[in-house]
Amino acid sequence: MQQNQMLGNRGPRYRHVQGEEAPYETITVDKLTPIIGAEIGGVDLARLTNRQFDEIHRALAENSVIFFRDQTLGQDEHLDFGRRFGPLHLHPAAPHEPGKPELMIIHADRDSPRANGEGWHTDVSCDVEPPMGSILYIKTCPPKGGDTLFASMYAAYEALSDRMKAYLDGLTAHHSGEHVYRGTYANHGVKDKDSYPRADHPIVRTHPVTGRKGLYVNRGFTTRINGLPRDESDAILRYLYEHMESPLWQCRFRWRANSIAFWDNRCVQHRAMWDYWPHVRSGNRVTVAGDKPV
Repeated sequence: MQQNQMLGNRGPRYRHVQGEEAPYETITVDKLTPIIGAEIGGVDLARLTNRQFDEIHRALAENSVIFFRDQTLGQDEHLDFGRRFGPLHLHPAAPHEPGKPELMIIHADRDSPRANGEGWHTDVSCDVEPPMGSILYIKTCPPKGGDTLFASMYAAYEALSDRMKAYLDGLTAHHSGEHVYRGTYANHGVKDKDSYPRADHPIVRTHPVTGRKGLYVNRGFTTRINGLPRDESDAILRYLYEHMESPLWQCRFRWRANSIAFWDNRCVQHRAMWDYWPHVRSGNRVTVAGDKPV
């Protein structure tokens, strides 16, 4: 049985063998699919015991994205929960709650020109050290619609042919926030910065906790594969994007008021559906800092 590394050298250790999961003692874990996603029960995130936190950390590693219903977190409690996993990440562009730069505002209504996360992406992959995880707390939901889709980049990588895996081995891709963020939040009164983050990351990333490999390019931020002719880069990225978005390694979360989704950006992509106009979907996101992909 392999002893995995700590979460970004900050979280608790846990033991896990894929396919031989030990029972949980302080929480319930109801898998959405065998590949990705689980709903966690029997826990109040505002009053976590240390043992419950350890098991939530384990559930995240085993399921890549986890969900909680009927939570009543205040803004500071939301921030405190995120900090238990490590320092918090500051978004380079998005609006935040007054006096709380780590607490991102997520809001769409009839007057919004866009909604957060409409296309498949990994959060802020343009950073040199992209976020480890995102904790989204939705308080106001539309009467219908507004689901979020999540896709396992472990499963997407493992389904590639051996020849494609060999081709991708050692390649890096460029990620840029310029085209994503410039002008995006003007309706929230956010002024553009002189520049936005950009970084090069390996196309195949090794997860620092599980040791598993996953794809790490996305439609939102990735602009090219380094060292390849533009046409070849475009063709390979187009293939990878279509491959990643297969429903075979997806789960879908239907929001209710006061629900939370916590996903691991190192091995998951997600897409929020804006199919609820003109209704309101609103909440906050706390993002846990990560490290440089390897």
